[in-house]
Amino acid sequence: MYLQRIKDIENEMARTQKNKATNQHLGILKAKLAKLRRELITPSGGGGGGPGIGFDVAKTGVARVGFVGFPSVGKSTLMSKMTGTHSEVGAYEFTTLTTGAILVFKTKGIIEGAKDGKGRGKQVIAVARTCSLIFIVLDVLKPLGDKKIIEKELEGFGIRLNKTPPNITIKRKEKGGISVSSMVQQTHLNNDEIKAVLGEYKIHNADVSLRQDINIDEFIDVIEANRIYIPCIYVLNKIDQISIEELDIIYKIPHSIPISAHHEWNFDDLLEKMWEYLDLIRIYTKPKGQLPDYSQPVVMRHSNCTVEDFCNQIHKSIIKDFRNALIWGSSVKHNPQKVGKEHILADEDVVQILKKI
Repeated sequence: MYLQRIKDIENEMARTQKNKATNQHLGILKAKLAKLRRELITPSGGGGGGPGIGFDVAKTGVARVGFVGFPSVGKSTLMSKMTGTHSEVGAYEFTTLTTGAILVFKTKGIIEGAKDGKGRGKQVIAVARTCSLIFIVLDVLKPLGDKKIIEKELEGFGIRLNKTPPNITIKRKEKGGISVSSMVQQTHLNNDEIKAVLGEYKIHNADVSLRQDINIDEFIDVIEANRIYIPCIYVLNKIDQISIEELDIIYKIPHSIPISAHHEWNFDDLLEKMWEYLDLIRIYTKPKGQLPDYSQPVVMRHSNCTVEDFCNQIHKSIIKDFRNALIWGSSVKHNPQKVGKEHILADEDVVQILKKI
């Protein structure tokens, strides 16, 4: 039922010429489409079939990198070469490998229509929603067409690639109608379109504050409040099969890294880009009276990198006996410097924990 209604709306949108006179109508259609897709992902009915069957990838490590792509683009080879671990090629839904603090997993080859459930696509894309970073692996001989299809599948499941949440607030109220305030000029939608979309969601009284220039899709994303914003790197594989001139063109694709998984070409650039997009830092430990251990860094997210976070990542019992810490590195003015548990660490700092006596 949902799929047919989605198809009908998509056909109507395709038939509708886009101009100022039809923007409001198209906005309402997009809102209807978003609601149907939400129902398709998480049915609200209480039928006897029970919850849908999904897949679980254990949440280990500080980051999760998912490999997504069509079949036979080199996902297994790339994953094995990057992790130094053999990954069996087979008809499995997921293959998971752990390398240090990063969990790496490969989804079964995605197919067009996955967002609508084809090829168990809903379960596959649902796991992609849990990623810290997505590698979309593409065949360099046909990258743009495949890239567009995969983006459409992920977008249809509420995944927003290389985007940030729109800076919008919608505050419901009991009466007073719809009030819209904007701190910047809106070039893509007007107040009538905003009110029409809110009406489709049965929101008739609300204060809407727009702090950036947005389009109708971004406005609907805020209303739906179930979008996932994930960084993405487009991994263009098999560059050993193209010319230098073609490689120069490929390099112009945003957020992309051309590689050869078979020959392990350009892996350094890919790993550097992965580290950057995951926003990770390395912290080294220094036992008392010994040299720092540079062989096994503690990998942390830049957004959670206080000394207390560092202690908890090693073992939660450490913070109970914590007195202070000695830090060597760029986060302090003096080397070493004594700090408390609230101190924010920087990449490649060295930490020595001092316990209570």
